[in-house]
Amino acid sequence: MWILDSAYRNGGVDLWTKDGTVTKVHHDYHPPFLVHFHDAPAHHEMIDVLEEQYGAEECTIRTIFGDLPGFAVYAGRDIAEAIEQQAKFDVQLFNVDVRRDQRFMAEHGIVPCGGDNETRFSPEFSHDLNIMEIRIHDNPALTRTCSDVEVIHDRTEKLTGPARNVLSDLFSLVSSVDPEVILMPDADSWMPKIQEQALTSGLDMPFSRNGKYRQMNSRSYWSYGRVEHKESALIPDGRILIDTEQSFVYNEGGLDGVLMAARLSGLSPNLSSRFTPGTLISSYEVYEAIKMGIAVPFRKSDPELVRKITDLQAADRGGMMLQPEPGICENVDELDFTSMYPSIIVQSNLSPETIEHKDRPGFLPAALAPLLRLRITTKRLKKTNPNLNGIDSILKWMLVTCFGYTGYKNAKFGRIEVHEGITGRSRDILLQTKDIAEEMGFAVLHGIVDCLWLQGSPISLLKERVERETGLLLEVEHFDWIVFEPLNDGFGAYNRYFGRLSDGSIKVRGIAARRHDTTEFIRTMQSRMLDCMARAKNVEELENQKAELKKIYRETIKSLPTADPKTLAITRRISKLHYSHRCLEGAAVEAYEKHGVKLAPGMKIQYVVKDARRYQVDPVWSADSIDVAFYRNLIDKAWVEISFAFTPG
Repeated sequence: MWILDSAYRNGGVDLWTKDGTVTKVHHDYHPPFLVHFHDAPAHHEMIDVLEEQYGAEECTIRTIFGDLPGFAVYAGRDIAEAIEQQAKFDVQLFNVDVRRDQRFMAEHGIVPCGGDNETRFSPEFSHDLNIMEIRIHDNPALTRTCSDVEVIHDRTEKLTGPARNVLSDLFSLVSSVDPEVILMPDADSWMPKIQEQALTSGLDMPFSRNGKYRQMNSRSYWSYGRVEHKESALIPDGRILIDTEQSFVYNEGGLDGVLMAARLSGLSPNLSSRFTPGTLISSYEVYEAIKMGIAVPFRKSDPELVRKITDLQAADRGGMMLQPEPGICENVDELDFTSMYPSIIVQSNLSPETIEHKDRPGFLPAALAPLLRLRITTKRLKKTNPNLNGIDSILKWMLVTCFGYTGYKNAKFGRIEVHEGITGRSRDILLQTKDIAEEMGFAVLHGIVDCLWLQGSPISLLKERVERETGLLLEVEHFDWIVFEPLNDGFGAYNRYFGRLSDGSIKVRGIAARRHDTTEFIRTMQSRMLDCMARAKNVEELENQKAELKKIYRETIKSLPTADPKTLAITRRISKLHYSHRCLEGAAVEAYEKHGVKLAPGMKIQYVVKDARRYQVDPVWSADSIDVAFYRNLIDKAWVEISFAFTPG
């Protein structure tokens, strides 16, 4: 049974399975939530009502901290919240907000996108999904209709003309091809518009196999210090619809990455493609907990321990960083610990329930161990099988965010002391590695949390010794040369560098070519320069590239006045809609609103600067002129990053 999609409908779970054809199987399912009263006798009247009206039954609630006496209540979230209110929060609730289709699969040991007797922790799996790609060339921010559509399946078909005719032809193609997967840029922006147009035109929208759609509301939220935005979505039943423009998981891992995320989290691929890595790792932990018979808390009740301020200062210091000397270095090796933080969780048995009981087997280590083994396997296999790159990337992001979630106040299985324990152990490991390296005669140039850059040899012996003494795995990358960029104060930047790897490729971090807000025009200039520099195997040969690099710089400046304004669009993620001071970002928000585009905090906008001094900008689609002096300044900044590699003289 290969599960394509799942949903909770009509008092049960619908599983859409693929076995030659796609069919729906309905399973009646009415799972209870669990409640533990801290003082049950004080709430005996409420308990009597719950038993009478909702069939509440006494049970033992298994939590990561131990067993609790409680009741299984066959009702929904509204009743759970009412219990909280009436009991004045003198209760603990479990399994209230777990997705019911996910819970059903966890309890029955099945997962989406996997066959019978197939382990979900295998990096290599196959599928025979029929895929269709729909590209709508109209701008969803400016129009509600589709007049220019390209459909790719076993052949490419272009649909143009009146909107109703285009939509009718599109619907006919979807019905006749009957794909299991639809890849569609900006699908979540287009689907409500297509649905509205279909209703107006009297057409049946065929994306869902049963005509039903699940609604995801749009929202803005804070994540790692910045505002993010998630579009609303119409999710079809029985078919996978992926917004290829907005899906982080798809852009990082492709279709195989989406399917792997679904297999691990127990979520429909429709959801796994729309969720962040943090939500995926949280869902994975929930699935593992349910599978193990552990109740999932509704609201956490394990507060931070009371500690002396000196103890808190000693514990809460984050990751270790070593500042580099700015400049260029030859023959440098980068030592990178494979999934350091999750490895520390597993190795050191770090979990909320083990903070005060270190000998107790922890839930987090048990849950993360198979995921960590899978990541280590994919990282090894992708060297000879590039098809695993996408899956490896998704695993990397899920494991990276599992660390952040240990310190997130609402994480189901998080606790700040675990977060601090991980960073504390990571600092010790980095310093231990530094000491070993220096003892063996290596020069340590730079260090960031789980990486060290060193000069010396033999690197293989250092790698073997560090792995043996720390118990963690390492990866090594050799740079023929590397440039550590300076900060404005002249000291070395922690996260801005580029260099030539031994395979002839260039590794870039932090400079314009790597940043998301860099214009296409300037990114092209730096990329051309980096390609040129990649031909240099050492600093002496790099000097010989100086003339070619200056030529690229001059050509870029010369072509700036006649450049297509769209290639000079600046991308920003807006944090708010109203600005107290005049700025280009605020002017761009106003320009978008003048064009009738509704914005929300966390959305990305693209604008072209028309006159920087007067704060005049145009949305990318209407830009027809540029502020040459403003963009010349950006070009010069990008050039300085590259030219810093030149030796004096």
